[in-house]
Amino acid sequence: MTKQIAIALMTVAFLSSATNAMSKTPVERIVTPKGIEIWLVRDEKLPMLSLQFSFLGGASQDPAEKPGVASLAASLLDEGAGPYDARAYREQLEENAIEISFAANRDSVRGSLKTLVDNRAKAFELLKVALTAPRFDEIERVRAATLATLRRNSTNPSELAKDRWYARAFPDHPYGRPVLGTLDSMPNISADDLRAYVGKNLARSNLKIAAVGAIDPDTLAKLVDESFGALPEKAALAPVPDAVPQGLGARDVVPLNVPQTVIVYGGAGLKRSDPDFIPAYVLNHILGGGSFESRLFKEVREKRGLSYSVYSTLVALKHAGLFMGAVQTKNDRAFESLDIINSEIERIAKSGPTADELDKAKKYLIGSYPLRFDTSAKIATNLLDIQFDELGLDYIDKRNAEIEAVTAVDIRRVAKRFLAGAQMLVVMVGEPVAAPAKAAKQ
Repeated sequence: MTKQIAIALMTVAFLSSATNAMSKTPVERIVTPKGIEIWLVRDEKLPMLSLQFSFLGGASQDPAEKPGVASLAASLLDEGAGPYDARAYREQLEENAIEISFAANRDSVRGSLKTLVDNRAKAFELLKVALTAPRFDEIERVRAATLATLRRNSTNPSELAKDRWYARAFPDHPYGRPVLGTLDSMPNISADDLRAYVGKNLARSNLKIAAVGAIDPDTLAKLVDESFGALPEKAALAPVPDAVPQGLGARDVVPLNVPQTVIVYGGAGLKRSDPDFIPAYVLNHILGGGSFESRLFKEVREKRGLSYSVYSTLVALKHAGLFMGAVQTKNDRAFESLDIINSEIERIAKSGPTADELDKAKKYLIGSYPLRFDTSAKIATNLLDIQFDELGLDYIDKRNAEIEAVTAVDIRRVAKRFLAGAQMLVVMVGEPVAAPAKAAKQ
């Protein structure tokens, strides 16, 4: 059976069984003999295993003068390791229908593994060498690909606006540096930099693991210890201070010859650990997170046709809570779109939602929650997110009750915390045209 056929069959089958796994099978907390914690959902219906894992740190641990180290290292972990060069490693994955991948974000390096149960020993062997003995032979090829992406991003208004926003919001903080690196930093990253990063950041002390599939706890614990147990016990993470976004109230226009302006806006929000996060989550759904039902969508797209898409979101980083959003519109309607967004933020901060809006938002957020668990990978990813955010083993059981308990009073309280009178840092990339001043009446 080829890898493609095997993965396709596994994916289709999991669509019908993964949700049942969450509703009927409890999440088991396992601690291996080497002290590694795993959250496991057992599902014996299908002969496969899906694993998601993360190491706290991510791009926030990049050297200040070399942003992009974490991202480049993650990209190279599965490009040859141990006795396998890049081609041989990929052949081993292909021949055994195994998927292994890595990626970095601001707060973590994350990885995933998917395998048939019969091939689990080989899968964990390949995972072990990727984590503990990456070769970095392909650094120049992957560097070239990354530089090509960075060049494309340098003329991509969405990427420019996002990176510019973080740079302005966090000028002296790791969050202000682009995760992918820069055209200046990428050529200066060496294989020694990557080895140093992996040695300091990939360890058991900052590791979280979630697993879903046909495997018993003892077998999984043994496999995890064989792969992850070879890592250092303690990570050598540099401290990252908590931060709040800077430059609030400023508008930064980046000229770019494109027909539409991309606007990224944002300010202070709430961390995931904040007791008011769930009410804020419901509030944001009503404002700009609910797609076709959100106020921003209705006012900006439906009523005025200013943009195909507009949204707001809560970004809960480990060391900062943010309220952010974006819209893309014609250059001559950019300031109008921004004014409407600001008006809607002010309106909901002042008056809160209607009873109908609150009722619909809660029903949607509760009713759609099972869709997050309709595949093995989604289940494992959500379990990992819950671990990473330190929400507790019982979060899946209590989450909907917390949303149902949100009241209009709660919404108005959190709206006053981070929306009432809020100053936003706004980055506009394009050629926005201000509306002409209206002539005074004679």
